[in-house]
Amino acid sequence: MFQRMTPMVKNLLIITVAAYFIPVLMGWHNINFYLGLWHLESPHFQPYQLFTYMFAHGGTMHILFNMLGLVFLGPLLEQFWGSKRFLTFYLVTGIGAGLFYEGVKYVQTIPMKEKIEEYKENPNPDDFAVFVSKYAPQYYNQVYDFIEYYNTHEKEGKAQSIEYMDEIYSHKINVPMVGASGAIYGILMAFGMLFPNTQLMLLFPPIPIKAKYLVIILGAMAIYSEFGHKAGDNVAHLAHLGGMVFAFIMIQLWKKDRRNFY
Repeated sequence: MFQRMTPMVKNLLIITVAAYFIPVLMGWHNINFYLGLWHLESPHFQPYQLFTYMFAHGGTMHILFNMLGLVFLGPLLEQFWGSKRFLTFYLVTGIGAGLFYEGVKYVQTIPMKEKIEEYKENPNPDDFAVFVSKYAPQYYNQVYDFIEYYNTHEKEGKAQSIEYMDEIYSHKINVPMVGASGAIYGILMAFGMLFPNTQLMLLFPPIPIKAKYLVIILGAMAIYSEFGHKAGDNVAHLAHLGGMVFAFIMIQLWKKDRRNFY
């Protein structure tokens, strides 16, 4: 169910596609280093990234699915609100998703940072193994060999274990987030709230589903995927959830202002 392309959706589509393909054509392979949203604790973080990350993407399929969401659902919302209000909604949910992501990630990394500081005061193999199992479980199988080395080379083992823990923390805070997914999930939330019984056709699998049920399913998946996080999963589920949260708040606030909601 594709709607006629509306002006603001068209502009956002052009800007986002250009922001992805122009650097690719120009060979600027590190563009996401500057446009992506880095962790608050990272030395690469800059406030402007809360805006620019929405227009950067990690691959062709990433931008394809995000832009499909924009052109599939965005036009009806733009017709409903008008171009200016739709743009406001898109930017606020996108920036809000970034803020939500940063806030939760910052809270999650505080205990990790504290554990490292505590460990440096009293390094030992057991606490090192516990740290790796909790914060880098994908490497846990390698711990056994290192523990044997640790037990026979205490001085070197302490120094190397601290170095490994610092590397794990550095990796945690030095992976930039990119993509318009937060804003797209915000659009989906708005669509589900304003047009709950509208039938949408999924791509995979190709079955119809009401908008309100799709919102519930995707919200639950974002929560489960984040807190049941698997090694190798690089999707920023918190940004998806954050976009939905900010969209819900905006819809509720706008509903109170009946003069400007429609």
